[in-house]
Amino acid sequence: MRLAISHETLYRYDSPVRHSTQYLRLTPHNGRGQHILNWQLDLPASARCSTDSYGNILHVLTLDYPHQEIRIRAHGVVETDNIDSDDDNLPPLFFLRQTALTTPDAALSTFAEDFRRAEPSRAQLAALMAAIRERMPFLPGETQSHTPAAQAFAKGAGVCQDHTHVFLACSRQLGIPARYVSGYVYSPGHADNHVSSHAWAEAWVDGAWFSFDVANGTPANDHHLKLAIGMDYLDACPIRGVRFGGGGENLSAQARVWLQDQ
Repeated sequence: MRLAISHETLYRYDSPVRHSTQYLRLTPHNGRGQHILNWQLDLPASARCSTDSYGNILHVLTLDYPHQEIRIRAHGVVETDNIDSDDDNLPPLFFLRQTALTTPDAALSTFAEDFRRAEPSRAQLAALMAAIRERMPFLPGETQSHTPAAQAFAKGAGVCQDHTHVFLACSRQLGIPARYVSGYVYSPGHADNHVSSHAWAEAWVDGAWFSFDVANGTPANDHHLKLAIGMDYLDACPIRGVRFGGGGENLSAQARVWLQDQ
């Protein structure tokens, strides 16, 4: 499938920012079930490119002059296939560690234990995915990017990053390595094809990484485009930054994914 993506983020500040640094994980890897036909970042200044500890492509954008606006746009065309990956920059057992965003409380731990099996399997995790989706309907506005899994689970609602954090919390408690994935998803029939950045999980089972998109109740497929992986949202989010000055902040972001004619 050939997907076209346009993702624009605009920060505006009440007063001039003296200095800002943005960490951008907005460039997908070539391979891993996806072939990059073209990809470009439009930035207000040049950025330093490197690879982070998870193997993600990382751009560091530093603005060391006064500014009241930052506009960041990523766009390109990618051919996608099955994106379950077999990369091993880090050993799978590394992804057993809980984080502040995935540590389960008593209620979430009890929920997870219902899915404990003698031998981990994809069917076990598919059942977990379905149960989370039933327990937590997709409902924007109930949580924020820094909402922990236990809190989102208690609310009984959330968005894709909450579903993913809950899945990670449960999988890791069950002794199954699992990691966060950020990216995009093409949603046929979605109004104007406007969607937000997406998130799903990958779990190490049967000797390989397999994907679980809890929000959509499916494995990742050729509708998905993978950007980055990490322990949780904070490791893999497309944009994360720090600034000095600026006062209040207004953020607007839009990601559009559509099917391009072959």
